[in-house]
Amino acid sequence: MTSLDLPPDLVDDLGVRRARPLGGGDTAAAFRLETARGPLFAKTMADPPAGMMAVEVAGLQALREHAPESLGVPEVVRWSEDGIVLEWIEESTGPRGAGTEEAFGRGLADLHRVHGPAFGALAPELPGRIGSFEVDLSPTQDWAEFLLERRIRPLMQDAVASGRIDKRAADLLEELAPRAREFAGPEEPPTLVHGDLWAGNRLVDAAGRNWLIDPSAYWGHREIDIAMMLLFGGFGEDCLAAYHAQHPLAPGWEERVPWYQLPPLLVHAVRFGGGYGDATTRALLRLRG
Repeated sequence: MTSLDLPPDLVDDLGVRRARPLGGGDTAAAFRLETARGPLFAKTMADPPAGMMAVEVAGLQALREHAPESLGVPEVVRWSEDGIVLEWIEESTGPRGAGTEEAFGRGLADLHRVHGPAFGALAPELPGRIGSFEVDLSPTQDWAEFLLERRIRPLMQDAVASGRIDKRAADLLEELAPRAREFAGPEEPPTLVHGDLWAGNRLVDAAGRNWLIDPSAYWGHREIDIAMMLLFGGFGEDCLAAYHAQHPLAPGWEERVPWYQLPPLLVHAVRFGGGYGDATTRALLRLRG
């Protein structure tokens, strides 16, 4: 494949000699570009939702600005409404040691000390999006309401309307909704969160340095990142232990994990169906106790 097969406004003047398709990703096409300046990574989407790339670029730039030196974030080389070009990260092919896991935990803890003025979008001009989903990211000081009314309830409504989840789950949510402040935990200032921190969005390079990719970043609550890390696994015990040693979570955080996992579970239920609807119901039942 050549650069002619990619959006011209994304690759013009990069001196692309070859574009090799990469695997992975369910909504975008990924490529390794061989260019005059060395290898680069490109991601493109056919007819992406308006503003989706702008939100990802803003997230990458915010994370790159605020992340500690130990936690890499790829440089944005070029972007357009159709895609994004980033610096190439040469991934490690070997096993990850305890030191790598500990470094990630400490780095994430340091990142979560970065605070913003309100919960919501990184900047007022950005559209309200978490990935391909349209959401309300207008600023607010009320995190518990933000999580319930702008995340969990709308996603539950979408999941029920699409037939991806049984209405019993919606009834369980309404039963638990009066406890939303309890489930959100003690108040904390708005924190810069990755927003989609599953193991596939963390890379380790050949030198053992950790990197963050594909963010859906906004000013949120740090337990949203921790809960996502625990949902699908891929982060070692040394990672979480190092995080807690550096920036301890408020007491009772373990009991709040199912509440914080509801948004990604519902997103997956809407998009993929399968067992994610049942997993959402189980999370609600655990919260009900």
